[in-house]
Amino acid sequence: MRRTLPAATAALCLLLAAPAAAATASPPAAPPSGTRSSPAAPSAASPPAVPADLTATEVSFRGDGGRTMHGTVLAPAAPAPARPGLVLVHGAGDATPRTKLMGEAVAFAREGVAVLVYDKRSEGYSRFRRSYAQLAGDALGAVAALRARPGVDPAKVGLWGLSEGGWVAPLAASRSRDVAFVVIVGANGMTPLRQQAWAVTSGLRRAGVSGSVVDRTEPTLYRAIADGGLFPEPHHDPGPVLAGVDQPVLAVWGTHDLLTPPRENPPLIAGALEKGGNRNYTFRFFPGADHAAHQTPDGGVTRLPGLTPGYAELVGSWIGEVTAGRPPTAQVSGPEPVQIAQSTPVDPPAWWESAPVQVAALALFLVAFTAYPVTALVRRLRGRSRAPVSRAAGLLSAGGLTVVLGGFSYLFHLTLTSVKLAAPGPLLAGRPLPWLALQLLAAACVIATARTALAWRRAPGPTPRGERVRLGLLLTGGAVFLPWAVYWGLLLP
Repeated sequence: MRRTLPAATAALCLLLAAPAAAATASPPAAPPSGTRSSPAAPSAASPPAVPADLTATEVSFRGDGGRTMHGTVLAPAAPAPARPGLVLVHGAGDATPRTKLMGEAVAFAREGVAVLVYDKRSEGYSRFRRSYAQLAGDALGAVAALRARPGVDPAKVGLWGLSEGGWVAPLAASRSRDVAFVVIVGANGMTPLRQQAWAVTSGLRRAGVSGSVVDRTEPTLYRAIADGGLFPEPHHDPGPVLAGVDQPVLAVWGTHDLLTPPRENPPLIAGALEKGGNRNYTFRFFPGADHAAHQTPDGGVTRLPGLTPGYAELVGSWIGEVTAGRPPTAQVSGPEPVQIAQSTPVDPPAWWESAPVQVAALALFLVAFTAYPVTALVRRLRGRSRAPVSRAAGLLSAGGLTVVLGGFSYLFHLTLTSVKLAAPGPLLAGRPLPWLALQLLAAACVIATARTALAWRRAPGPTPRGERVRLGLLLTGGAVFLPWAVYWGLLLP
């Protein structure tokens, strides 16, 4: 179970995890549920510009909890008695507007499908808080709205989900027989926390980084973030959800997907579907495509506006076959995707490595390593300065603070830059020089702890009470620093 930390603890974890994200304000009160033709009322988004061969109709519907949602239905201008329908479910992102998926909506509508794309909710969704069950409720509200549209066959409406939507769309489909089929793109059969840790460490590996910072430190950071309640839905297990999906499934991956492991996830998803008795699935890998099946000129780093050739046509023809009663049977095709490293499980931490314990250790370091020089300064100002028991004590104090604050600042930088274009700095034998410097300083702190303890023991005469407290606190920090530095990979190769 994810812990809920007190405000001070959460703030410290947040400092280590990512810059604070301002809460997204709720939108103005929405008009009553229903549909309307463009132009839209002022309280809703204006209808998007669409090609002349398509029509755009603004709609509103009730999402999870009765929240009013707004969207656009795109359909071919030529009339048809009963088209299949497709609801588009966004990937991750705060209050993502429907315009972000308008390219997909236009492309699929041109394949003869009525497509509903809607603005993602802002209330209840943020960088640190979200519910896949709630998002699935929104998607089912959209399905109900599209099923009620004139010219749409209510028995032929399905869901399309990108990335995070690859967790949400199957969840919605498992909850409702109103969903006729599921299309997922860049989807995962693993937990969100494992996927994200892989994306970050893979970005570092592509930049040439090896050693403890990718093997140990970054996964450890994500475990702490998730345990602190700052990573939403970290341990969501899509396996049981997929096992409950008995509708036909089309899954698409780009061969240059840098955000989710493209080799590992297809077998996980296929295994979960077959465990539930569903063999009506098609898996397709597109060459030269990225996470969202868009064209990419540089191995997935840059996303071009255009969809990869053949992708929209596949979606259209597959929907046509499925809704005509001809679902596929375990079809897998396309070139093998590129994946430079395997993912590793990111399990919930034991109590001794939990977020509260980590925050307590950081608080100890800040107090222990700061109190030593501050006390010395106060004594000097009062004219009561005395020789330190050992020069190593000063090294432990200054070095410990530098490692703790500098280490997390550097991890912060790596986390923010490592997904596609990692910037680890200069490397030496695969190790970033900033990290090597922190590792050397951590080793020096361990030595300084031992030397300080030995010098205190050998000091002639009794030690004043105040000095005993100061040195005792410093050495306590140094003693805890040793296992802490090993745990975070600072003392590992």
